[in-house]
Amino acid sequence: MFARGFKTWCENTAVGLRRQVGVAPEDPLEPAALAEHLDILVWAADAVPGADDETLRVLLHDDPSSWSAVTVHADGRSAIITNSAHSGGRPASNLMHELAHLVLGHEAARVDVSEDGHLMLHTFDRTQEDEANWLSGCLLLPRVALLHRKEQGWAVRRIARHFGVSEAMVRYRINVSGVEAQMSRRKKWTSRRR
Repeated sequence: MFARGFKTWCENTAVGLRRQVGVAPEDPLEPAALAEHLDILVWAADAVPGADDETLRVLLHDDPSSWSAVTVHADGRSAIITNSAHSGGRPASNLMHELAHLVLGHEAARVDVSEDGHLMLHTFDRTQEDEANWLSGCLLLPRVALLHRKEQGWAVRRIARHFGVSEAMVRYRINVSGVEAQMSRRKKWTSRRR
């Protein structure tokens, strides 16, 4: 699925970017702070300069589930537009996913708006989406942070609140990062030594 070493690179990148922003490896990295560090503008859709009311109505009220965030490029600068209709842990995940595309140097997909105001994605690269999903998960919840919090006895709900993500995202990252397996092995080893 991924190129050899990609997952390790993502974990190292997540920790390295935290250091650059001034955040400890086991602490939350706010997507907005990372965007600022990378000199990327971030706008909620309803705050985009020049956005017309009809487009906003379609994007935020009529069809808010059709999109999460999009990156646009203008005058040599990138800007990420986020769906301000989303709530909970989703906005952080949406923004971090777009930031991951930029960190990875991915080519932007072409997006048009139909006459009735619906977004139409014309190109979609599954590999790029998978890579951005993996990196954004590492940026939000690096393995080192999950292991640290699990060692402290934190429950999934507490980790989710602390990192500003959904509980489903925490459970997913605990499983795919190997933290759950490591904690289980450690628990078995400790019980045998008693």
